[in-house]
This record gives sequence, structure tokens and C-alpha cells, in this order.
Amino acid sequence: MSVNKAILVGRLGRDPETRFTGGGQAVANFSVATDETYKDKNGERPEWHKIVVWGKQAEIAQQYLKKGSLVFIEGRIQSREWQDKEGQKRTSFEIVATNFRMLGGRADGAAAGAGAGASHGGGFGGGRPADADMEGGPIHDEPSGAGPEISDEDIPF
Repeated sequence: MSVNKAILVGRLGRDPETRFTGGGQAVANFSVATDETYKDKNGERPEWHKIVVWGKQAEIAQQYLKKGSLVFIEGRIQSREWQDKEGQKRTSFEIVATNFRMLGGRADGAAAGAGAGASHGGGFGGGRPADADMEGGPIHDEPSGAGPEISDEDIPF
């Protein structure tokens, strides 16, 4: 038996970016920072996690989640291989969310009552991988969703 489960509580580093597959299924990508920090030569920095949400939850994420929102994420870790611009083979990791819940209140960017409406279980079309990597180029033939680079000034806390 094996288990692949991730649970995170953190803040969004940017607004969700939602696209639709050729079959019309929504997929949202966003990043979440957790404050279990590590030290580098510049001091402490948060750990950033790429999140992918499918289906109806992707549409809910787009509607209610905003940069700085505090969220609970539950899902599974998925790795993907891709080639960078120089042709080098790269691997990236993301959390494919199966459930999320908005935490906090209006001060965290959440609309009143949205937290209850944003908590859903359920599948996302078999947990298909996202169609584009946030760091690299597209994995499939669908539109690229490369997000902006995040600097220390973008840290929401």
C-alpha cells in the first residue's frame, strides 16, 4: 500500500490563472507560500508550492481566491518532466488539489460566506496533469500558462 497526500495551509502568491481544456474543463494554477521557512544567504524565505485545481473547483478558485488569501489545500503531489529553452530535461512538482477551503475573513480577500462554498471534494477528470508548467513551457498542445516570476517583494506576509 502507498499514500500520496499533501496538506498545506498558506497564502496565495498571485491570483489564480484559469484556462479551459479543448474539452471545456477548467484548470486553475496558482502558487501558495507556506511559512515553514528555510534560511539562505539572504535570510528566511517561504517555501512556494505550485497548485493545480480542476473542474468546478477551478472556477470557484478563480472567483473567490485572490493574492494573499489564506487557504487550506489538500491533494496529491505530482511530478512532471519537460524540456527547458536550452533543451535540458527538467522535473517540476505540483500539488493537484482535491479539496481546498478558504480560511480567514474579508481581511484575507475572501467574500462573506465564500469559505463554505469553496470546500469541495471530488475528482478532476481523473486528476489529469496541468497543461502548462509555471516555470517552463507547455507540456501539452494547449495554451501556455507561464506565470510571472515571484520576488521577495511579492511575498504576501
